[in-house]
This record gives sequence, C-alpha cells and structure tokens, in this order.
Amino acid sequence: MYKAFLKYIVDFILALLAFIVLSPVFALTVIFLCIANRGSVFFIQERPGKDEKPFFLIKFKTMSDCKDPQGNLLSDSERLTTIGLFVRKLSLDEMPQLLNVIRGDMSLIGPRPLLMEYLPLYSEEQKCRHDIRPGITGWAQVNGRNSLEWKKKFEYDIWYVQNYTVWVDIKILFMTVFKVLRAEGISSESSVTMEKFKGNIS
Repeated sequence: MYKAFLKYIVDFILALLAFIVLSPVFALTVIFLCIANRGSVFFIQERPGKDEKPFFLIKFKTMSDCKDPQGNLLSDSERLTTIGLFVRKLSLDEMPQLLNVIRGDMSLIGPRPLLMEYLPLYSEEQKCRHDIRPGITGWAQVNGRNSLEWKKKFEYDIWYVQNYTVWVDIKILFMTVFKVLRAEGISSESSVTMEKFKGNIS
C-alpha cells in the first residue's frame, strides 16, 4: 500500500508543510541570491522523471553566468558565488524542489533526477532508477552524495528502487538531516559539482 498509494500522499503533505514552514527562509534566500546573481535566482532544467517522462526541475541558482573573453562560461568553481556556496552547504539550493514534489513530479526520497543526455548511456539495470519518481534526497545522497563514483551511485539507486519501504524512507530522512548539518558529500574530490556521467566504461 505504501508503494502504490501512501508514499505519494505522504510526499504531498510533508512537502506542503515544509514549504509553508520554510517560506521565510525561502524568501530570504531569494533576496540574497537576487543580489548575488544580479536578479537571476532560479535554475530550471529539464530532467527525466518516472518512466523517463521529462519535467522541469527547480533549484536555487548558486553560480553566476560569468564568461571568459571568448564568451565561454567560466569553470564551476569560478562561478560559484559566496552566497551560493553558503546556500549549497546548507542544501538550501534544493528547497524549491518542494514545489516539484507538490506538483507530483518528484518524491521527497528517490534516485536523484539526472540529465536528459544521460538516458542513452544507462545499462538496462541502471534504467530501473526511472521506475519510480525521482527524489530530493535518496539512498545514494546519504551514502556519499557528489563524492561517490558513478558506478557506486547507481548501485545505491538500484538498491533503493528494489527495496524501499516506509522504514527505509524514514531512515533516509533522518540521515539526510544529519548529512546536511555536517555538510558532507557536497563536492566531488576534483570539482564543486559532480563530474559528468560518460557511460559505462569497462
């Protein structure tokens, strides 16, 4: 019953309550990012959801649009603003995704929605991460987040899809709070964001 019906209801109720409670934080973050990014506050990008159906993911924008003299965007580390770094450390950049959960695009807990361009690169086993709605947090996020290698991240995603229960979700919620407070796994070892997935290279 939880997988078929209750998970969606719980997601909607908790996301709505969280958005109401966090609305003052949401408003302050909008103000500070508006100043830091010269008016550009939100990062909106098409991502694959359940059954690979596209939706528009919403996040707070933590990097500027600064470019080099040739018109190319600077590296992530160069574009990450001071306010943006603070927002990322507290995982506040994920807060607008509560709206995605309320809309039914996402779940509070599930495999993270990745880039559309990755879809042709998945193995048949890895494709099962799209059998359920993607999440704001998930089993991979509480076990390393961006510090994980892609292979391990997908293993965690697949395990979650095959084994999630209400108790697993409760455990992940508590672990997420702990990870956020300790600001663990935000960056990979070589980048402020996760390196791109290039396929299953043996």
